[in-house]
Amino acid sequence: MDKKPLSDLTDQELLQEAKKRKSASITNAFLIGFLIGVVFYSVVKNTWGFLTLIPLFLAYKLINNSKYEKEELENFLKERGLK
Repeated sequence: MDKKPLSDLTDQELLQEAKKRKSASITNAFLIGFLIGVVFYSVVKNTWGFLTLIPLFLAYKLINNSKYEKEELENFLKERGLK
């Protein structure tokens, strides 16, 4: 399935995309919490090492990616006067 740029979407499709991203952000929040929990457990068990850095890196990527997507979508919604 081809992903269209946000600028090419109609108003209705843009609102649907906002709903999809809201549910995706909830999933991302769960994953970030889980990854931070893994890091916390690792630190408590004194196993700080390379395997502890992987969840930190993944959490960082999830946070940054969702932040930029959210800002871009909000700008398009505001530009078109939706929501």
